[in-house]
Amino acid sequence: MTMGTTLTASTIKVDAKASSIKWEASKVVGSHHGTVALKEGELKTDKDKVTGGTFIIDMTTIVNEDQTGDLKAMLEKHLKSDDFFAVEKYPTSKIVLTKIVENTANNYTVTGDLTIREKTNPVTFDAIVTTNADGSRTITAQKFSIDRTKWDIIYGSGSFFKGLADKAINDSIYFEVTIVVPK
Repeated sequence: MTMGTTLTASTIKVDAKASSIKWEASKVVGSHHGTVALKEGELKTDKDKVTGGTFIIDMTTIVNEDQTGDLKAMLEKHLKSDDFFAVEKYPTSKIVLTKIVENTANNYTVTGDLTIREKTNPVTFDAIVTTNADGSRTITAQKFSIDRTKWDIIYGSGSFFKGLADKAINDSIYFEVTIVVPK
């Protein structure tokens, strides 16, 4: 990822507070969406090209944005439970970027190892890099999905349990990620 000639450091900390991770999951009769916070992250560079990176996600910050009140609280509690992300036992998840291929100017295909609940699987997504007016850069991962069952998150999965009918939850979780790299 060429990010400009001003980047000479071997490691660049990202602005975790300005960055965002949005998620969306669906079931037969609807869907839910929300956010989870980036705890910290860094990019590894060689001259002015990004060659890798590590990002830690604070799973305790899972928020449901499409409900309010008791329904919101119940879903958030359930997502944090052992049925899904088991945040008491696994408070963080991690992605380590292992390969970055430039497709066109400022457009990349990124591959990394995503660890959730101490289980690691590869993920690949497209990303676009833009330079902001203040000199910071924004890396936007285009909407991508993971199959949650690969991380042993099987609650309500029609792939594992028969007869769920309209209680089945789709295996795919979709993400949109925005990472802000300070000037």
